[in-house]
Amino acid sequence: MAPGTGAALTVLAAAARARAVVEVGTGAGVSGLHLLRGMPGDGVLTTIDVEVEHQRAAKQAFAEEGVRPARTRTISGRALDVLPRLTDGAYDLVFVDADVESYPAYVEQAVRLLRPGGVLAVDDALWHDRVADPARRDEATTIVRETGRRVREDDRLRPALLPVGDGLLVAVRR
Repeated sequence: MAPGTGAALTVLAAAARARAVVEVGTGAGVSGLHLLRGMPGDGVLTTIDVEVEHQRAAKQAFAEEGVRPARTRTISGRALDVLPRLTDGAYDLVFVDADVESYPAYVEQAVRLLRPGGVLAVDDALWHDRVADPARRDEATTIVRETGRRVREDDRLRPALLPVGDGLLVAVRR
């Protein structure tokens, strides 16, 4: 994760006073640490990943950072199987950083999960600087471009694209 993206996640979590956060795509725990740094001490990060090894690495990173185990909830499984089981309107922030092929479905689930005033953040929104180039028509670029368009056109959201890292699409739930 680019340092600017991590810093932006910390600021977004702090600005939203995010006590309940969902992360789609645990990875090695780097983004989770940035989110936790912005959250109040009683905030809980729910992080979802299909790869058990990713979650092991994240748990180790959280422990090394001194994060209390009660502040994280790791769920192993396909995000599209897990997200529908989470409570509507119960989350302050949802961060999406997983397989881009599922971005449209992840974003739709995220909007459902967010409370009014909650924040959506989608990583890789510029997709290696390909999104702005209309000549780029590969599947991943097209999906990321379409996800951005859907977020911009969704009346439930107030969006912005932050030019940090590989692009961070953010939106506030109205």
